Parts: sequence; C-alpha cells; structure tokens
Amino acid sequence: MGSSGGGARGRVQGDHPLSSSGRFRELAERQLALFREDEAELLAEVEEALEAYDGAGRDEAEERYGEFVDLVDTGREALVDMRDAFAESLDEEAAEEYRLVFDDLVRRRLPRFGLDG
Repeated sequence: MGSSGGGARGRVQGDHPLSSSGRFRELAERQLALFREDEAELLAEVEEALEAYDGAGRDEAEERYGEFVDLVDTGREALVDMRDAFAESLDEEAAEEYRLVFDDLVRRRLPRFGLDG
C-alpha cells in the first residue's frame, strides 16, 4: 500500500496529534480528573509547601523548597506511573501518541507536575 491509500485517516507529515482533539485526549482528561480527585490531599500539600517556601526567611528557604520539590516529585511519579501503565497496553505508535497527549495535558492542567516525556 502506498502512502496515499484509503481507509482510516492517517496522519499527514507534520500533523501533530495534539493539533486536534486526538483519540486519547478524552481518556487522558478523565485520567487527570481521577488523579486530581484521588490525590487532592497531595495537591493541597504541594500548594501549602509552595506558600511555606514563599513565606520562608532566608534561613528556612532551602529546606522549604526541598519539601516542595519532594511533593512535586511524588505527584510526578504517580502521573508517570498512571501514564505508563496505560501505554503498556498499546502498540508502540499508539503508546507514543498517548504519551504526547497525556504529557501535554499535564503541562496544561497541572503545570507544577509538567512531564517532559
């Protein structure tokens, strides 16, 4: 089959899966909503830790920032685990597309936990 074959819509060169809603966007949105619900306490702790860092004096700032980073890392790890667990059920090309969509939504919806892939 040539690249111009009929059938299911293929991606055009340069067409990024995030340029439209994509087949994984709704799924990733639901997963992030579930994360926000399940990890509400962690999300609150992250914000509290950031406020503590922002309000800390010079002698406390480094310790407070370390606490903030540790909490962000915990959330990031949970998101990566969620993403990778689903991606493992997909073929390689679909898994890559899903990861791109998921990571993009994390950067937009949960910027403190932005994933780089």
